[in-house]
Amino acid sequence: MSLKVAAIQMCSGTDPEKNAHDMERLVREAADHGARYIQTPEMTGAVQKNRAGLMEILRDEESDLIVQKAAALAKELSVHLHIGSTAIALADGKIANRAFLFGPDGRKLATYDKIHMFDVDLDNGESWRESSVYRPGTSAKLLDLPFARLGFAICYDVRFPHLFRAQAMAGAQILTVPAAFTKQTGEAHWEVLLRARAIENGTFLIAAAQAGLHEDGRETFGHSMVIDPWGKVLAHAGGVGESVVLANVDLAEVSAARAKIPNLKNGREFSIDILPELAKGGITV
Repeated sequence: MSLKVAAIQMCSGTDPEKNAHDMERLVREAADHGARYIQTPEMTGAVQKNRAGLMEILRDEESDLIVQKAAALAKELSVHLHIGSTAIALADGKIANRAFLFGPDGRKLATYDKIHMFDVDLDNGESWRESSVYRPGTSAKLLDLPFARLGFAICYDVRFPHLFRAQAMAGAQILTVPAAFTKQTGEAHWEVLLRARAIENGTFLIAAAQAGLHEDGRETFGHSMVIDPWGKVLAHAGGVGESVVLANVDLAEVSAARAKIPNLKNGREFSIDILPELAKGGITV
């Protein structure tokens, strides 16, 4: 089965209303080009590193502007619309970094809360502490759509290959990695990580990204892309600003790739033996 998909690249600011307007414009453009599955980046609703500023604009799921707009757009355009993530207020006072997928009738089909938190001090002076703001998710998610079984992930999750392997072993044909990757780490690792996840699992991978210098001072890498099960980049965006990345995906390529490289079937259980150090003066070969 062949399907046209789109990855929406954005440069979200701190104002959810403007971001919702930008998202709508780009989603409409993707739909006008025939995309039936459309994915937006992580933190579509706002990129805001100031916690006080984030709390001011935060809403619960029912009243969140991005959620409302996405549901209406999916229904109007008759598309599957995947909001890569947006910040959602939780009842216990914490925040979820939550993805949503809406069907062509506007119904919410699935949500996924980012599992892995990006807590790091980079050598360029940047410091990120997602766990100080967000409550991590605890379950991986797969969704059966009319065209494919789709697996969810968000940004930093891409560095944890066992998440994607578990999804592939459970039948995922399309993996997703909407992101707001930092420029520094993106330059070094973004494409190679995405292509590796696609290759080692024999799946398509769709990654919509934030791109450019944001109002809050962050700089994200961009380069949204769609990758096939053989690791070929089918379509990609640049590193700055908005873009609509379009590609045709043929789900028959998933079974074809897995037949050529049947590593999902060939995996074996094994133990790890930690060997003692050789005695000093021993012979090594």
